Amino acid sequence: MTMYDKISQAHADKDVTAFMDLLHEDFVFVFHKSGNSFSKSQWGEMLTGMFANDKFVQHSSRCIYENDDILVQHMLMSYPDNTKEAVVGISMLKAGKIIRMETGATSLN
Repeated sequence: MTMYDKISQAHADKDVTAFMDLLHEDFVFVFHKSGNSFSKSQWGEMLTGMFANDKFVQHSSRCIYENDDILVQHMLMSYPDNTKEAVVGISMLKAGKIIRMETGATSLN
């Protein structure tokens, strides 16, 4: 199973544990809106809240490119504040885990 397939399954199941298992211990997430970075534990807390909120919706997702070093994906997202975005996610991989994830987004409102 590809990393993209694993992420997609964890997201579809809203399975925080499965998602967190894909992350390297030195994982860093860089948030597109603020540029703030989050550690693995901070990202886990944020992800738990997102998965618990029915207004956080991933409408579609597709893999643009994946190899042993990088995953590039594109998603259409809706958020609790009723905004919608087209989001590109870049995941850098190390030893079969995601070590760094960054997003970029375009508002669809």
